[in-house]
Amino acid sequence: MSTNNASSTVNSQLSSEHRIIPVFPWFAIDIGGTLVKLVYFEPLDLTPDEILTEGEILMNIRHYLTSNRAYGAEGFRDDALELTNIKLGGRRGNLHFIRFPTSQMHNFIDLCVMKNLHTLTFQVFATGGGAYKFEQDAVEKLKLTWCKCDEIETLIKGLSYLSKLNPNECFYYEEPENNANLNKHSLKFDMKKPFLLVNIGSGISILHVESETKVRRISGTSIGGATFLGLSCLLTDCSSYEEAIKLASEGDSTKVDKLVRDIYGGDYDRFGLPGHIVASSFGHMNAPDKREQASKADLARATLVTVLNNIGSISMMCARTENVDRILFSGSFLRINDLSMRILAYAMDYWSNNEIKAIFLEHEGYFSAVGCLREFIMDENDFIATSQH
Repeated sequence: MSTNNASSTVNSQLSSEHRIIPVFPWFAIDIGGTLVKLVYFEPLDLTPDEILTEGEILMNIRHYLTSNRAYGAEGFRDDALELTNIKLGGRRGNLHFIRFPTSQMHNFIDLCVMKNLHTLTFQVFATGGGAYKFEQDAVEKLKLTWCKCDEIETLIKGLSYLSKLNPNECFYYEEPENNANLNKHSLKFDMKKPFLLVNIGSGISILHVESETKVRRISGTSIGGATFLGLSCLLTDCSSYEEAIKLASEGDSTKVDKLVRDIYGGDYDRFGLPGHIVASSFGHMNAPDKREQASKADLARATLVTVLNNIGSISMMCARTENVDRILFSGSFLRINDLSMRILAYAMDYWSNNEIKAIFLEHEGYFSAVGCLREFIMDENDFIATSQH
C-alpha cells in the first residue's frame, strides 16, 4: 500500500466527500516549534484476516511503543493520559500519547525506518509548522503520503472530540492560591457557547471560538513557552523544561520583581492595586545587592511569572473586548506544570473579580494531533464510554 499509485488514490479520495480509512496503525503528529506530539491508536478488535496479514508487525509496534514509557533520553509516553477501550473510526482500541523535542525529529524518522514502524501505513497526518519543515525528509525516508492539516482547525477538532469523549477533560481551580487545597474541579465544557482559547506553545495564539467551525485568531504574543525556557537557560544554566519548572517551583519571584509595595510602601489605593502585585518584572535586578541575593531558583520563578503575567493580561483584555466569560488555556507549556496553571487561575480570578475562570485541559498539548485523526475519521458514534488510566 505504500506505492505511488496507492498514494495518488489516497490523495484523490481525501479531496472528495468520501474519505477512506487507512489500514492500521493510525498515527497523527503535531510538530511544534519546541515539542513533537504523537498520538497512536492501538486497535484491539482485529479481525482474523487482519491478524493474519498485519498482526505480527502490529504486535511489534505495540510491544515497542506501549511497553516503554521512555524512548531514549528525550522521548516519553504519557501513560497517565492514555484513553482505553474507546471507539474511533468504528474500531475499538486504546489511544496513546507520546512526546519528544522537535530537535529530535530527524532521529525519530530514522528510528521509524529502523524499527519498521511505518511499514503498515501509507499515510501520516501531520500539523504544526514542522509538518512543512520535515515533509521532504519524512516522504523520502518513510515512502508514504504526508497529509498536512491546518493547525487551528485540528486544534478545535481535537478539543471538541476529547471534551466529548472524556468527561473529566476540562477542569478549573476554585482556590488556586491555596497550596494546601487546590480544589480542582471537573467541568462539562459546552463548545457551542463562545470562549477564548489561549494556546500556549513556543509562542501564544489567542482564538475566539464561536463554534467548531467558526474560529478567529484575534491576538497573540511572541512571549511564550520557548521564551520561558530560553531565558531560564540563559539565567540559570538549566538545560531542560523540566529542570526550569523545578527551579521555578522552588524560587521566590519577589526577590527579583519590584512590587507595588516596594514603590508605594503598601497598597496603591487610588487604582485599587494591592501591595503584592508586580509593578516591574525584574525591577530589582538593577541593584547589585539584589542581584547577589537572588538565587537561580528565584530567577526561574520570576521568568515564569513574567511570561504568565503577560499571557494573563493579554487574555483578559481580549476576553473583555470580545465579551466572553470563559478562557480556556491549552498547549504543551502547561504539561506537568501545575504551578503555571495556578498562577494563571489566580490572575484570572483576581482581575475579573471571580467572574472569569481559567479553564484547563488534561491532555494539554495533544489536541492538534488528535484533531488530525478526526480529520479523516468522522464517526459520531465514537462518543461512548471510555476510561482513563
